[in-house]
Amino acid sequence: MAEVHVIGEIIGASEFPSHNLFCKWGIHTGGAWKVIAGSREGQTQVDNPQNEEFAVWSHPLDIHFATKGLQGWPKLKFEVYHMDDLGRNELYGYGFCHLPTSPGTHHIECPTWRPAGSYRERIAQFFIGGAPQLRNPDMVHSSERFTLQTVTMGKVHLKLGLIFRNFDKYGVEC
Repeated sequence: MAEVHVIGEIIGASEFPSHNLFCKWGIHTGGAWKVIAGSREGQTQVDNPQNEEFAVWSHPLDIHFATKGLQGWPKLKFEVYHMDDLGRNELYGYGFCHLPTSPGTHHIECPTWRPAGSYRERIAQFFIGGAPQLRNPDMVHSSERFTLQTVTMGKVHLKLGLIFRNFDKYGVEC
């Protein structure tokens, strides 16, 4: 089988409205893909930059895939949260990006968004906190997300190195 090895890190996040951020991440693939080694999901630590606008996570990624074809190419999904002074977690944004389709080192900025919610939900969010969340988190990387009213949030920054093996041997072409 053809193989893809992803080695890199979730560097951090920028352009979010406040500090104390952490990120939950996951990798989604089609049925032709199998994880040989590594984790399909994880979570970073909370970072509270004092004088900077960039939350640094430096969270490692190391995943090894085997595949029979290109259909269902891997995509990374992110949920960025803000932790307030009372330890409550508020969703700040969803985002996803496809893994690059060429070997080598890649620097990626993944934009994030969150549901806007109704007028009543926005008023409640202002006074009480909390943000509207998706009932189905898989909607983040499906075409249904375009039917939502959303608010742009910050960006998640990645540095990924991809190694491809046996693509030509098994007739898989990028």
